[in-house]
Amino acid sequence: MDDSVAVMLDIGSFNIKAGFAGEDAPKVVIPTILGRPKHPGVLVGMDQKDFYVGAEAISKKHLLTLTTPVADGKILDYDDLEHILTEMMNNELKSGFEDQKVMVSEPPNTTLETRTQLAELFFDQFEVRSLYFANQPVLSLYASARTTGTVVDCGHSVTYCVPIYEGYAIPHAILTMPIGGKALNEFMFSMLSKPGIMDKIEDDSFVFDIDVARQIKENNCIVAQDFDAEMKAASEQKTFERRYTLPGSTQEITLSTQLLKCPEMLFQPSVQGSKDLDGIHKYTFDAIMKCDTEIRRTLFKNIVLAGGTTAIEGMRERMKKEIQALAPSPMGPEVEAPADRKFSQWLGGSILSNLESFNHMWITKEQYKQHGSAIIYRNCF
Repeated sequence: MDDSVAVMLDIGSFNIKAGFAGEDAPKVVIPTILGRPKHPGVLVGMDQKDFYVGAEAISKKHLLTLTTPVADGKILDYDDLEHILTEMMNNELKSGFEDQKVMVSEPPNTTLETRTQLAELFFDQFEVRSLYFANQPVLSLYASARTTGTVVDCGHSVTYCVPIYEGYAIPHAILTMPIGGKALNEFMFSMLSKPGIMDKIEDDSFVFDIDVARQIKENNCIVAQDFDAEMKAASEQKTFERRYTLPGSTQEITLSTQLLKCPEMLFQPSVQGSKDLDGIHKYTFDAIMKCDTEIRRTLFKNIVLAGGTTAIEGMRERMKKEIQALAPSPMGPEVEAPADRKFSQWLGGSILSNLESFNHMWITKEQYKQHGSAIIYRNCF
């Protein structure tokens, strides 16, 4: 690998995406999970390691104590994160961090303390040559070939609604909805755990867990365009039923209104019981209305969806319909749903870190040694 090519890292609560600048997709996507053996010596017939990461940890979950070092966009355990990143670089990317340029995406609410600790991890532990922290929604907007717009980034833990003007997020207008893909997974799990569905499975080897619920959500859910009407038709006429073969099994289940109710939680959190929360469309509208009147029309016309949860069928159409109902008619809201939105943060970083014009933005090891963490706040916006 050309040592001038930057490493792009998108560290999320659910997974970590990594690859090299200039490429159109990450080379590796691993779950942000680390597992340690519950009891020494239980993994008979193989060399037991002190810890396992990502998919390997999940495959041995019955023998391990699993931890997630990142939750709700916040880093909870830097040592575990270091282990995961080291394993990922050495075993997946086949390239250590030492003397690399590294761009790290960060959520809009990242604290100064988190930046400082991450800088210490990358400069002091990994000994990278250069480092930059980039705002995740801004990267998603870059990936859509825009510098001004409103990014609706539905992540694993939360959803960010972020107005961006000429490449800079507008801090006072950023709104956070405390619902993301994880909440939808849990809602689906709850619905399918009720009597009459999973308890009918005759395959003793099958275990219904939150990951199965996630797969069902991702592969089958549809965002209703008229929720009440479609739910009524599905219930009364049985017009909305799908047979689904459970992963790792030959058993099938029949799915129906759960596939509509689960994603409806984004628009009507009350369907799950969260009565005090507005829908994702209202958060988006309110975020834009916090901005100067002169740029609102541009922000409405350039709403960009990001994150894997927004890939559910019907999401773009429903968002456009709901925001059009809220926005003044001259605003003409438009919603863009890029095909690669599952990786849009990573892709935006890949584009940005590969630009020759970006070279002066990197924080070098020498600058960090001279100025300490203060240089991070000066260079990274």
